[in-house]
Amino acid sequence: MVYTREPGGTEIAESIRQVVQGTKYKEEMEPIVDIYLYAAARAQSLRKIVAPVLNTGGIVISDRSFISSLAINGYAHGFGIEPVLQINKHAIKGFVPDLVIYLDMPLTYSIKRTSDANGDKFEGMEIKFLRKAIKGYNEVGKHKIFRNKWIKVKATGTKEEVHTRILRKIKPFLAKLGS
Repeated sequence: MVYTREPGGTEIAESIRQVVQGTKYKEEMEPIVDIYLYAAARAQSLRKIVAPVLNTGGIVISDRSFISSLAINGYAHGFGIEPVLQINKHAIKGFVPDLVIYLDMPLTYSIKRTSDANGDKFEGMEIKFLRKAIKGYNEVGKHKIFRNKWIKVKATGTKEEVHTRILRKIKPFLAKLGS
C-alpha cells in the first residue's frame, strides 16, 4: 500500500505544487494555468507512483486527485466540469479512483482544519468562492464516472469519530474486494 497526495508525491510534482499553491508571487496565477499545472503534476505522480503500484496489484491511497480540479477549476472558477475533465483525461490516462471518500463539513470547520503554518493560496480565498468549491465537489460526486464510487462522510467531530464513520461507510466496499 502506498500513500500519496496531489499535487505532489514526486520531486517534480512537489516542485509544481510549490509553484501552483504558493503565495510568493506578486501576480495572480490565471485559473487556466492552474488547470494545466495541476494536470502536469498529476501526470508525473500517476506515472511514477500510482501506475507502478496498481500494475502490480497494490493499493494507493491519495489525498486528493483530479476531482479537486473538477470541483475548483471546473465548477467554482466556471470552466465547466467536462472541459476540465477532458484536459485531465490525458494526465490521468484512464486511472479513475475505485473509491472516493468525500469528507463533508461546514465551511468554517473546513477552514479551521485545513489551515497550516506554511499557508497556501487557498487560505486567502473569499468565503463566497470556497462555498462554490464545496458545491462543486457535491456536483462532481454526481458525475457518471463516480457512480457507486463516491462515499460522503460527515467529517465533524473528533478525528476518531470521523475515522469510525469512514470505516463504517467503506466496509461494504472492502467486503466486495474480499469476494
